[in-house]
Amino acid sequence: MVIREIGRQVLESEAEAIRDLIPRLGASFDAAVAALAACRGRVVVSGMGKSGLIGAKIAATLASTGTPANFLHPAEAIHGDIGMVTQGDVVLGISSSGETEEMCRLVELLKRLGIPMISLTGNLESTMARHSLVSLDVGVAHEAGPMGLVPTSSTTAALAMGDALAVALLETKGFTSRDFALFHPGGRLGREILLVEELMHARENCPRVERNATMLEAIREISAKKLGMTCVEASDGTLAGIITDGDLRRCLGSGMDLSSCTATDCMTANPVTISVGETAARALNLLETRKITSLVVVSTGRRIAGVLHLHDLWRTQLF
Repeated sequence: MVIREIGRQVLESEAEAIRDLIPRLGASFDAAVAALAACRGRVVVSGMGKSGLIGAKIAATLASTGTPANFLHPAEAIHGDIGMVTQGDVVLGISSSGETEEMCRLVELLKRLGIPMISLTGNLESTMARHSLVSLDVGVAHEAGPMGLVPTSSTTAALAMGDALAVALLETKGFTSRDFALFHPGGRLGREILLVEELMHARENCPRVERNATMLEAIREISAKKLGMTCVEASDGTLAGIITDGDLRRCLGSGMDLSSCTATDCMTANPVTISVGETAARALNLLETRKITSLVVVSTGRRIAGVLHLHDLWRTQLF
């Protein structure tokens, strides 16, 4: 058999295992999500062997999406670490057979402590499933590979179900991209969901002049704030326009006497703006699409909140 054909068969087997989970999602899945959402403490994920490795990943996914979670090795739990589980916690147990010795002994301890368990198992008649608050069927028809001995499709199915729980829980809790940014301050993901308000030049650092300001005052403001532009503010605090270095060159080129002009005479009305709640990634897209170097950041009612310059985005390494 061609080596790549073996690879295809493994991937097809694991893809089939995930597809087979879809029709099984029903009331038990809803109940599992509800129990996790109502958890007042932490979600403690546990599993033995390969299931444990999958459990550690599920715990990490839950923790990164706003649900306090950690992994507890079942063998360590029955040798003293059960103290990590306290009232208000929910245990998410993983076992393909549902009869793994360490997991069954953990179930006994949890029953004594009154800690509920949600189980991911391939055997809904197993000891673990029968003693769980909710049990989700992650059984597979066969493991990938000719011998069917190595946990492959079964661990893939458990991981996929864990992801389904995490994402459903994320939606249930109303977890937003802003929340995600708080949990992922480092790396490209964190940078992409930075908000413009975190990077913009605001308050006294935001260049602005009134509409009736002289062009000398406008030029001084452009020079002082060093952003190559200034906002022009209407009497009610809303944005009337902007004056950029390019506007100055155009005015001079047309023969205008800047000494007798006001900001209104030289400004560009209705400039490109971005909302204070938008992401830095969206701002970068606007700057590149419109081929400009600055954006005025506005709040409700088109009031001036600040200015975002291309250099501010360079510093986030969004490029």
